Amino acid sequence: MPSFYAKQWRRLLSSFSPQIRCLVAEMAQAHSQALAEHFYSAMLEDEAAAGLLSHEQVHARLMGSMRQWIAQVLSAQPEDDLEPLVQHQVKIGEIHARVDVPVHLVLRGARRLKDGWHHLLAQHHPEQQTLASQMVAAVIDHAMEAMSQGYAVSRDSNSRTKEAYRLFSVTQNLTTVREQRRAELLAWENQCLYLHALGAESQPLSNLASSNFGLWFRHKGADMFQGAPAAQSILDAIERIDQELLPALMRAKGGEVAQPLLQLHEQVRHMAMNLEALFTQNSELDAGRDVLTQLLNRKFLPVVLSKEVSYARKSAAAFSVLTIDIDFFKQINDQHGHEGGDMVLQQMAALLSHNIRGGDYLFRLGGEEFLMVLVDTGSEGAQRVAEKLRKQVEQARFQLPRNQTQGVTISLGVATFDGHPDYQRILRQSDAALYRAKTAGRNRVQVAELEG
Repeated sequence: MPSFYAKQWRRLLSSFSPQIRCLVAEMAQAHSQALAEHFYSAMLEDEAAAGLLSHEQVHARLMGSMRQWIAQVLSAQPEDDLEPLVQHQVKIGEIHARVDVPVHLVLRGARRLKDGWHHLLAQHHPEQQTLASQMVAAVIDHAMEAMSQGYAVSRDSNSRTKEAYRLFSVTQNLTTVREQRRAELLAWENQCLYLHALGAESQPLSNLASSNFGLWFRHKGADMFQGAPAAQSILDAIERIDQELLPALMRAKGGEVAQPLLQLHEQVRHMAMNLEALFTQNSELDAGRDVLTQLLNRKFLPVVLSKEVSYARKSAAAFSVLTIDIDFFKQINDQHGHEGGDMVLQQMAALLSHNIRGGDYLFRLGGEEFLMVLVDTGSEGAQRVAEKLRKQVEQARFQLPRNQTQGVTISLGVATFDGHPDYQRILRQSDAALYRAKTAGRNRVQVAELEG
């Protein structure tokens, strides 16, 4: 498809005289700043765009990127290799889909950009305004078409993957998950009552939203039962308990305690009933995991990270990513064969799984690399988790064929969400931190460096 667009682009440029092409290229270089400012101001008029562009890094870089785009697209000549230029437009479209930029917003920006060009040409070159405006409009439209191709393919792929993830979410041994989550909810209630009996003022009550049950339901359960009224009822109940009932319970004294205690118990009982109904309504389907470790595979990573980015931006929360690599794994395969390597991978998956909360995610990315998404976790918390994992792996003995054992270490890269809407950013940061951990000697934790 890009080759088709490159041929069409070359044909389009050839339909205009060298003089017009030269004029447009010169103006693109000379007025890119004014045109970028015009485009940027138009984008900020839209509430959806203002939210996407609120991040400091996006705000700071947009102007420069737009200037570069204007100069590149409108300076192209028929004799140039246009294939990379077309590929770049497709890539831009894919990024727009990934960060959920609305199509109408991009098209509106293109229209405003063409208007800006028309006014500039009227001021500086009125005698050539018509032909030059036609060329500018045709080139921008062609670039938009290539972008739309990338956007459509990426958007369609993302939609299919999201639906596959939703189905995958409801296929995980529902009997086990049902019992585990119900037990967590009841355990939270019992802990709450116990701590209150000890004295609410000296023992602050833990919010349900931050409990293991609350983390699981907000970050996973809501997706499993997407659109079900009972799921929204549980979310509403969590909010009411944390915002109303727990504060009331902590303030109550003497005979005032009975009413908030009864209301809390009723809310938990209704949540348990709704949870039971939700699990009953969803039959267990067959879905795949990583065959060896039974962890999530990287297919669902974009869906999970997109969802966590959206959640974090809406709620001003944080989440962190740990990229984990088994040190010198090739040596294990060389010395003990693939059977030994597989045994280490399975044991590593089990160790990591035992150290995450219900709302967190654990992936096997392939080979000896794993990735952990820690929800509602800032940088300091993520570093503590990473160091705890590193020590536990270092202290463990891993079983190998023929009753042998071996010590294993891991290197970890830590990155924390900084508000940027593109999830690829946090992946690049954690990968870079992992690389630094490995080059610095392995068996260590490195935190991502702040990007300027």
